[in-house]
Amino acid sequence: MNRIFTIIASAAFGAGLLATSAFAGQVAPSQQDGPFQGVTIVPASASPTQDAAPEVQGFKRGKLVAFAAEAKPGDIIINTRENRLYYVLGDGQAVMYRVATAKKGFEWRGSHQVSSKVKWPDWRPPAEMRKRRPELPAYMAGGPNNPLGARAIYLGSSIYRIHGTNEPSSIGKAASSGCIRMLNEDVSELYRHVKLGARVTVM
Repeated sequence: MNRIFTIIASAAFGAGLLATSAFAGQVAPSQQDGPFQGVTIVPASASPTQDAAPEVQGFKRGKLVAFAAEAKPGDIIINTRENRLYYVLGDGQAVMYRVATAKKGFEWRGSHQVSSKVKWPDWRPPAEMRKRRPELPAYMAGGPNNPLGARAIYLGSSIYRIHGTNEPSSIGKAASSGCIRMLNEDVSELYRHVKLGARVTVM
């Protein structure tokens, strides 16, 4: 794929274009729903935990940033160098979240479509992971102690997901075995907006 992405994510765009606020409540468990070349990245300077206004309609956790890329509204672009996820709004804007990405040795790049979405997903660690970490269970039910957290957004037929976490201190770091981690409150917000079939690009 020879798409060229130019990402401009600058918090200096002004507080009038930034959006975030404290999460308004706990997320209740429920049931299941439903190498890039020529990349130029200019990082955003503001932390998404910093208060700012006004809100983007439907988004209270993410930051509204200036964003220019060959991507459709509703697509997701993940910048692994900066551990940031961008939900594309169109009109030169995106909503940005801090995330955790793959640690050394587990990095990957590519593009998938969202194939399914699950609330409070259960977890079955892959055999390779259990070989590395024999203390892991073969199965763990969904819940606050589950490593997948409150929501999971599955990427194609791959083993990768965008999901919540029970390790919030890992956000902003290269810490996962390949999946994209978000704070539970953040992934719950993103989950409400992401559609099945949306394109997710990891670079």
